[in-house]
Amino acid sequence: MNDNTTWHYENFEPTGSAIGYRITRKLDEVQSPFQKIEIFESTDWGNLMLIDGAMMLTTKDNFFYHEMMSHPALFTHAAPKRVVIIGGGDCGTLREVLKHPGVESATQCDIDEQVTRMAEKWFPELCESNGDPRAELLFDDGVAYMANCPAGSVDIVIVDSTDPVGPAEGLFNKAFYESCFRALKEDGILVQQSESPLMLLDLINEMRGEMGKAGFTRFSTLPFPQPCYPTGWWSCTLARKDGGFDFRTGDARAKDFETKYYSADIHTGALATPPFVAAALAR
Repeated sequence: MNDNTTWHYENFEPTGSAIGYRITRKLDEVQSPFQKIEIFESTDWGNLMLIDGAMMLTTKDNFFYHEMMSHPALFTHAAPKRVVIIGGGDCGTLREVLKHPGVESATQCDIDEQVTRMAEKWFPELCESNGDPRAELLFDDGVAYMANCPAGSVDIVIVDSTDPVGPAEGLFNKAFYESCFRALKEDGILVQQSESPLMLLDLINEMRGEMGKAGFTRFSTLPFPQPCYPTGWWSCTLARKDGGFDFRTGDARAKDFETKYYSADIHTGALATPPFVAAALAR
């Protein structure tokens, strides 16, 4: 092994656990007006992006997250045309959304332009759809963007945020969800990354409770593996004003684009909530 290798560890207090990566060098670092962004080269996981010391993504495993944040909602909606992504500055979710030919426009609104610039430099594969004419990249406050979004103008809102601290803190409360509720059409879907269903069920319950206060009545939390996040098991939560979470199975099976993890069978399996998770969720 290269004598220059060392280990980077992230301790995650809420779950009483840590994860480590063998790294060869730091590739880049920038302090934006909002947060510190660092890029490391690892021996086995490709490049790593950290924000304020917390792991955001790796070259090796980001596809789990980006695919599950996108495709379950897009195949659940009958005909999604207008998609808004709040956060998502690494552009991986945007890339997955734009794989759907029926999407006519996808707006990504992230407060920190430096996340996107670092992704363009060190994770260019995630940014390959940034030039798509259907894509709009905004660098602004996502809370304000949703508050000003015209009523009934959006089919799907994807909240691709960091943990509920710092710049993302305002994306996990009733006021923000009310803005999403108003902006969505009656058959619209809200998607939010919802942390670990193994260790952070209280947070998921609180989040779903705030969504309920905003008017959403139907919820589905889909778990998926995510090795670089605490516990290695993550989730996204879908919320609707009305309607269920059956999806267009035939379209998912016949999709004309490649995915590494998502499939119709994976989607079906993710809808089968583990009994301990179902028992813990109030809604």
